[in-house]
Amino acid sequence: MLQIYNTLTKEKAPFKPLEEGKINMYVCGITVYDFCHIGHARVMVSFDVITRYLRARGWDVTYVRNITDVDDKIIKRAAVNGESPDQLTGRMIDAMHEDEDKLSVLRPDQEPRATAHIQDIIDMVGVLIGKGFAYAADNGDVYYRVERFADYGKLTNKNVDDLRSGARVEVQDAKESPLDFVLWKAAKEGEVSWESPWGAGRPGWHIECSAMSKCCLGDTFDIHGGGPDLPFPHHENEIAQSEAANGVKFANTWMHAGAVRVNAEKMSKSLGNFFTIRDVLEKYDAEVVRYFLSSVHYRSYIDYSESSLKEARSALERFYQALNGVDVVAAELDNDYDARFYAAMDDDFNTPKALAVLFELVNELNSASRAGDAKASALAAQLVQLGGILGLLQQSPEAFLQGESKAGEITPEQIEALIQQRADAKKAKDFATADQVREDLVAQGIILKDSREGTTWFREG
Repeated sequence: MLQIYNTLTKEKAPFKPLEEGKINMYVCGITVYDFCHIGHARVMVSFDVITRYLRARGWDVTYVRNITDVDDKIIKRAAVNGESPDQLTGRMIDAMHEDEDKLSVLRPDQEPRATAHIQDIIDMVGVLIGKGFAYAADNGDVYYRVERFADYGKLTNKNVDDLRSGARVEVQDAKESPLDFVLWKAAKEGEVSWESPWGAGRPGWHIECSAMSKCCLGDTFDIHGGGPDLPFPHHENEIAQSEAANGVKFANTWMHAGAVRVNAEKMSKSLGNFFTIRDVLEKYDAEVVRYFLSSVHYRSYIDYSESSLKEARSALERFYQALNGVDVVAAELDNDYDARFYAAMDDDFNTPKALAVLFELVNELNSASRAGDAKASALAAQLVQLGGILGLLQQSPEAFLQGESKAGEITPEQIEALIQQRADAKKAKDFATADQVREDLVAQGIILKDSREGTTWFREG
């Protein structure tokens, strides 16, 4: 039975959906004011693997991941760029999709944008005001009364009294309590805004997800996910808003991906260790990055470093070298790799254990290939099928092993020309030149493999 760790209960438990055979999942997406960074990639890949596995297990999954396309950061960045917020978010959404496609991240079933749900947001704010959980302040903002919601802090074990004592009181603050948070922001001159019963304005960040998840999945759904920085205050505020407005439990299971650290330090622009997905993909094959992000359990932090990416490359090389030259033909096999892989993934999506099973499968595949055993083709098919559940091993071995040349690397055309020069030298019995060509290629990370069919090559990780 599938077991999932629930951030709300702080324990792993058997997963039971609201409706037999169907899973509704909402994951908080990205505020699209800049290019996606490697931390975003961690969340994207983690929930992509989770969705792929649930579907492989036969579940009917509806995966919703929102886009925040109205926000203070968007407005400020657009003003700096001299463009409209719509122009900025349009460019960044396109870039996000390009990054996802390269990482083999499947698109969610629904990708709602906050600006397309303004009326849903206004309606929910109105319900909260009507129930006494929210109020319109003198400055035109609408705030949520945190202390009115008895269960506030249940996701992250926050105590309202402790939060109140540590809260900063702003001068001329329009809020009744420093803990209250904004649901609707009054428009400032020149900012994008919409009309509402409380005047022109725009939604606060937290209410957007409460309204969009309700619109897409209903008052209660199975799984709510997100990144490591979201449990407080964002997800606490979502719970408070949604359960106060709807009168029922918001989400049954809460899942959070772990943080990305860089050389054991928190990733941040101020430390100069901040990497966009595009930065990383300029140096590393996209599947290497995906493997790296999947090789650590989704709840654990992951340390981004040159050595970690090189290890990921070496691991994938081992898989693809095993597949190289083997006909992939599915057939019945009497082994337990499938069962052990699924058992690992049923244990809160334990990808490190699942990958360990695949490495054992590779060992058997290599042994069968060396022995000329006919079952090598079936083992290769099993490896490709199980790897596909993780979004891996779907390239041809040759395509991965040769890869795309990165900046400053020798190109495939140059490699082929040198291989031909070596062949010509060997034909002329100029073995010194032939050996020198091989050595020159090795120095540039290119390994040659000679066979009766000719010479093939691959890049060393």
